Amino acid sequence: MRNILLLLLSLPVIASAQHTRQGDPFAHTFSIVARDEKTGDLAVAVQSHWFSVGTSVSWGEAGVGVVATQSFTNKSFGIRGLQLLKSGKTARQALDELLRTDEGREVRQVAIADARGNVAVHTGKKCIDFAGHRTGKNFSVQANMMLTNTVPDAMAKAFDANAKLPLPERVLSALNAAQAAGGDIRGRQSAVLLVVKGKATGAPWDDNHLIDLRVDDAVQPLAELARLLRTHRAYEYMNSGDLATEKNDMKAAMQAYGSAMKLFPKNLEMQYWTAIALANTKQVPKAAGMLQRIYAQDGNWRELTRRLPKVGLLTVSTADLAQLVK
Repeated sequence: MRNILLLLLSLPVIASAQHTRQGDPFAHTFSIVARDEKTGDLAVAVQSHWFSVGTSVSWGEAGVGVVATQSFTNKSFGIRGLQLLKSGKTARQALDELLRTDEGREVRQVAIADARGNVAVHTGKKCIDFAGHRTGKNFSVQANMMLTNTVPDAMAKAFDANAKLPLPERVLSALNAAQAAGGDIRGRQSAVLLVVKGKATGAPWDDNHLIDLRVDDAVQPLAELARLLRTHRAYEYMNSGDLATEKNDMKAAMQAYGSAMKLFPKNLEMQYWTAIALANTKQVPKAAGMLQRIYAQDGNWRELTRRLPKVGLLTVSTADLAQLVK
């Protein structure tokens, strides 16, 4: 009896070993891979009831493509898939090669979008219900271990319906639609949004990853991902303001900082540089009022204001500076 019990206990381990390698995560999830037809940019976005899903499911390289490898995840699909695309293979050819060499293909779910707009997807016969995928022009959505069988259709419908949105917001709409349709039967824990350029610059220090946001552990990962995306957008305005300041275009700087502040009006950093831009455009009283409210929350900003004239970031008279730091 004891020997039979030991044998039964060992069977799941043996079965699992046939399909997965030790340490591979079981990232049952829903995801989207997509290409922006106008810009050529590529995106992969995911939500799962698994910790730090972005470290295993989502892969991308500028000018090459994006990959989502899930269900019984095979991380090598991300690295090898991108290498195959880089060698000149289409999304379909790359996926076929990955599956050809994988004995666990029936428990895999993987999707690829390449820089030419091709997409390919595979859902293994042994992926846990509800499992399926849908493809459309420049995108593929896929899901497994879902509460309902309507998730892929909901994702595809949302992506098509939001064609006017920028690619990051558009793929996020697909994730939200999946969750609204029931999502993962186990719940939710982490999410990721990765967007890369359609054409790589060839310089590794360039920002070829346009957006790289991860929520590793949260009660509402998609809500947190949306917040991070809004923050990213706000800091895009901040970066534009910094660039305008560097070029001494204070009017453009004020517009950019102001746009950032509208997105996050309680953020002191955004309030502060908007105030400095106002001061540099001769609106000192208005800037002083803003700065006083900032100083009341954190006095260190006052000291920073005193240091800006030395490096040319605050171009006001001595009298105006005294008004700004009082």
